[in-house]
Amino acid sequence: MKIIEKPHFEARFLLPKYWLTWLSVGILYTISWLPYRWQLGMGRGLGRLFYRFVPRRAAIARRNLELCFPDMSSSDIESLVRKNMQNTGIAFFETGMAWWWPDWRIRRKLHVHGEEHLHAAQKDGKGVLLLLFHFLSLEVHARLHGFVKPAVGLYRPHNNAVMEYLQTLGRGRSNKYMIPRTDVRSMLQALDQGEIAGYLPDQDYGRKRTVFAPLFAVEKASTTTGTLLFAGNANCAVLPVTCFRRDDGSGYDMTFYPEFENFPTGNDVDDVTRVNHMIEFAIQQQPEQYMWIHRRFKTRPNEDDPDLYQR
Repeated sequence: MKIIEKPHFEARFLLPKYWLTWLSVGILYTISWLPYRWQLGMGRGLGRLFYRFVPRRAAIARRNLELCFPDMSSSDIESLVRKNMQNTGIAFFETGMAWWWPDWRIRRKLHVHGEEHLHAAQKDGKGVLLLLFHFLSLEVHARLHGFVKPAVGLYRPHNNAVMEYLQTLGRGRSNKYMIPRTDVRSMLQALDQGEIAGYLPDQDYGRKRTVFAPLFAVEKASTTTGTLLFAGNANCAVLPVTCFRRDDGSGYDMTFYPEFENFPTGNDVDDVTRVNHMIEFAIQQQPEQYMWIHRRFKTRPNEDDPDLYQR
């Protein structure tokens, strides 16, 4: 099994080309020690700047919402875009919390619901394929999950060597180990060994290992069949989990849902549609906290179909 080894500091990290990275990280680290509610306020302020000065991302979020909720008024969509940008700003500071807060400080923000579903899924020694979704508190979610049950995650390396070092250290603080995201065999081995492994099935990964299935009002959204690959070839249960930031600033609600029964069935479209229904259910609970800035519908059923993001 191939796993991401714990990184070691290298002298090359001190080269001038990384000085700006270290400065940015140092500022974020210092801010991470401020009171939690202060950081939420600063995040909202940063998000307002994103909305004004990064119009391309706001436009992507706006278009995604238009595609998913065609009956929503333009004013309601714009209000949701503004809130979403504010939550995107908060996510920036949550990265510092997830990577550097001591256990005692971040653990008291955790509120767990439905943990019995996780225990039930593991009772026969099976692995658990956790279905996670791209909510903006994902970094905090990963850190907090380790306090419930340490897990295994798929990992994509960072292009910046210093950020790769810090990211690997931060994401490995309370969980077991990480597997390269393209290493299907190691993921299957981990599940067969009874591990809990997180998987994110809710983005557009192109045409490889995908089918087109409904997602909200988009009838044919490119949807990964990776969930079916792992669930069909490993001794594991498939269990959705969400983690939302509380509106009152008192922490995060992590909720485990019942295991998918009779899954997969062998009908790929029906099976991924079931996954998409779970994604819809999760988003509808806290739509402003979802990562709408990703071009979720960039891959069309036919390569010559018009780009949904060109207006």
